[in-house]
Amino acid sequence: MRLHRLEITAFGPFATRQEIDFDALSGAGIFLLHGPTGAGKTSILDAVCYALYGSVPGPRQSPGSSLRSDHADPGTPTEVLLELTVGGRRLELTRRPEQERPKKRGTGTTRDKAQTGLREHTAATGWQALSRSHQETAEEVEQLLGMSREQFCQVVLLPQGEFARFLRADAEARGRLLGRLFDTRRFAAVETLLADRRRAAEAKVRAGDEKVLATAQRLAQAAGDTPDLREWPLPDLAPGDPGLSGAVCAWAAVARSGARERLTVAEYALAAAESRHHQARLAAEEARELDRLRRRHAETLDRAAALAAAAPERERVARLLDRARRAASVLPALELRSAAAAAHRAAARAEADARGRLPASLAGAGAEQLAALERGLREELGALGAAHRAERRSAEITRERAALDRESRAAEEALAEDADWLARWEDTRALLHDRVDTTQYAATAAEQLAGALEPARLRLAAARRRDALAEECDRAAAELLSVREEAQAARERWLELKEARLRGIAAELAEALVTGEPCAVCGSAEHPAPARPAPGHVDRAAEDAAHARYERTEARRASCERALAGVRQARAEAAAAAGDTATAELLARTEELTREHAAAHRLAGGLHAAREELAAAEREYAARSENRQRAERLAAARASHREALDREQAALEAELSLVRSDAGSVAERARTLETRVRLVSEAAAALRRSETAAQHLKEADDHLSDAAFRAGFDTTDEAAAAVLAEPERSALQRRTDAWAAEEAALAERFAEADTVAAAEREPADAPAAAAALERAAGTLRAASSAVDAARLRCAELDRLSRQAETDLRAQGPLRDAYDRVARLAALTAGTSADNERRMRLESYVLAARLEQVAAAATVRLLRMSGGRYTLVHSAARAGGRGRSGLGLHVVDAWTGRERDTATLSGGETFFASLALALGLADVVTDEAGGTRLDTLFIDEGFGSLDDQALDEVLDVLDSLRERDRSVGIVSHVADLRTRVQTQLEVVKRRGGSEVRHRTGTPDALTD
Repeated sequence: MRLHRLEITAFGPFATRQEIDFDALSGAGIFLLHGPTGAGKTSILDAVCYALYGSVPGPRQSPGSSLRSDHADPGTPTEVLLELTVGGRRLELTRRPEQERPKKRGTGTTRDKAQTGLREHTAATGWQALSRSHQETAEEVEQLLGMSREQFCQVVLLPQGEFARFLRADAEARGRLLGRLFDTRRFAAVETLLADRRRAAEAKVRAGDEKVLATAQRLAQAAGDTPDLREWPLPDLAPGDPGLSGAVCAWAAVARSGARERLTVAEYALAAAESRHHQARLAAEEARELDRLRRRHAETLDRAAALAAAAPERERVARLLDRARRAASVLPALELRSAAAAAHRAAARAEADARGRLPASLAGAGAEQLAALERGLREELGALGAAHRAERRSAEITRERAALDRESRAAEEALAEDADWLARWEDTRALLHDRVDTTQYAATAAEQLAGALEPARLRLAAARRRDALAEECDRAAAELLSVREEAQAARERWLELKEARLRGIAAELAEALVTGEPCAVCGSAEHPAPARPAPGHVDRAAEDAAHARYERTEARRASCERALAGVRQARAEAAAAAGDTATAELLARTEELTREHAAAHRLAGGLHAAREELAAAEREYAARSENRQRAERLAAARASHREALDREQAALEAELSLVRSDAGSVAERARTLETRVRLVSEAAAALRRSETAAQHLKEADDHLSDAAFRAGFDTTDEAAAAVLAEPERSALQRRTDAWAAEEAALAERFAEADTVAAAEREPADAPAAAAALERAAGTLRAASSAVDAARLRCAELDRLSRQAETDLRAQGPLRDAYDRVARLAALTAGTSADNERRMRLESYVLAARLEQVAAAATVRLLRMSGGRYTLVHSAARAGGRGRSGLGLHVVDAWTGRERDTATLSGGETFFASLALALGLADVVTDEAGGTRLDTLFIDEGFGSLDDQALDEVLDVLDSLRERDRSVGIVSHVADLRTRVQTQLEVVKRRGGSEVRHRTGTPDALTD
């Protein structure tokens, strides 16, 4: 990296624009930056750092501090421009901080947002803009330099005071500085990760042991009163006990064996109960069947008597159905004659109505006379077609004349309106142009305000989230503390109840004792003094409830921890986005921008409408001018057309007066003729229908008489009386079918041999057989329940035994994983016996970096001290609980002894700190990817050197030119002004500081 040019305007103590040509200063290799205290020497270095990273080093970037010069004119913006070459690319960085400026209109000030510009110079295109984004520029600079701002300030702007303190600092202070420079947070994160994994693995092992113990307790509960059950072996075992696995497996095997023996006995009892139940069921079924057959025979006798009593009614119904079947053949003829009579009556009425509407002269006319009259009327009606067309044309002409009159009046009104509008055109156009200009300016202002408003809103939202999440974090922490206490209390309560239940387990087992049956513990059938529950005895339900409450509180605790971590992460992100500015200040700034933007946006919203209105007015001007010319031409055409219409209408009216006769119009004459044609036509059609209906009625009477005679009826009236309606006939047929079906069913009943035989036997006692069956079923259910309980116990013991074995097998990998993680965590934390120096991982990495820095610094320290001093890294442990591996000693070649760097004199300390700073610069540069640093600055420390030491130091710095480097020395030492010919002087004045270049003799000054 090589600096070429720096321009500073209204920055720090510099009120006006100051330009520094680093190319001119770097020609001699070493240049001196000097000036009075407070003149602004450090501000030049701050400007370089601000141009690159957008912030200044150290405490000078504190909240509330301003980069703007208090001496600058209010209208001069604060700006820093830096031109440099880095990574083979010629770049120009321009930055302006957020600052107040006078408003362009009115009084007061407004705040401009921070601005950033990045340009690149190439031989082909010259200067070309790359970005105006703060974030993109920062990423590009840090990627090219390979260093953060802190590293750049340590490597390029070498602060001698800090490195003198570094030499005398303890291991902890050195560790903090080296950690910032080399970013060893990832190694500290590895330590934390391994510690977290160790705790998680330990929790898994303990949880697995507790799960095995819980399974063993459920085994004891499932075993119940198994006779061969040994004494409960687990009260003396705890999670992690090596004998836990064998005790649980042995005890489970005994419990399973006893349960299977009980199952065998219960299965034998079930088989005997099933045999007795089968015999009782057969006896009960036989009694029920005999009773059913006797009742069936009695029912059959009753139904046969009822059928014999209904014989007379069956004969009457059979006669009615026979007459109805014969009358069914006459029914179509009856229906045909009835339809013909109805049609004849309707036709006669229609004929009378049609004749009544005819004139009296045609009341007795026949069909032929009416047809001839209709033909004559239709011929006269057809002759009126041409007259219709002439009359319609005359009406059209009347409408056209009225339309021409309306068009003439409208054209005259429009022509007057156009003339008035065109007279006002110049004033209207000027007014619309002014409106467009005003809204255009408002639109430009709205765009500028919108660019500042969105970042302000984002910062305000982030600040609000930051404040809200801070309160939520406090609430979540308080809730987590409360839940932790509740979980601990629930665990203690569960363990107390568990211990109390185990103490009273004898009373719980005694409750299951049955007189005459062996004890599940001792096997005795006598129970002279069974244990009784003590006051406050804890049963299984109470223990399970306490354990469930403990698990619920543990789940809540884990959930609260996750929630708190999430809130803290969100708060950190919001704080990073919002910065340190108070929410109220951000809110006030955002509201001000919002109001200004809203006002400009409202005014700018009329830009499109103003432009459209101006364009519409111009189009309307052209249209009205053209309309005025076209209206004059159309007026002459309308006058000529009206005269032609008047002549045509006069000719048509003369022709129509002959056709209308006494009617008011041709249409009225046509309607009269159409009415006469319709009346004559309807009367002729009605007469024809009446004659046809009379003929059909005569034919239907003849057909009905023939059908009645063939069916065996003497008259047509007798046949009509024998006809039955379909519902009545169907009902009679259903009664006949039911009597026949009953007769057939009774015949089948009397033919059943088992029913007849059952009627001759004695009645059976069905209730007694049912009672015997019920008793046998009760015995069978009891035996079946005992077998099911025994099978369930065996299955549960088998399942729990498998689960216990699975849990025990799963514990092996968990313990191995815990051992591995625990060893690694102890090794990286420095607590392991294998870690001989008791060094943490981060300290080990920093020690390696410090060793590299000491080696690089020794190369220059040997030259500056005349070969006397050498810096070495010490890995010895610090006293007490201090950090190991970050010691720094100096070896004195004159005495051959190694001593602490804190024992160096003032001048020797300067040697060592300068060598350390240069060595650290080399190591950090290599760490950052080998970016070449061609420009360095050294700040103060030369006043403690004698003339010989000063010459040696300057020789070392001058040797940096061998690698084409330039070094700027920031110092008050007067002797340096005669030794270093190229100088940059900062002159302090009342109106602001200025810089001057000095080359050669002291009198050679250039502004």
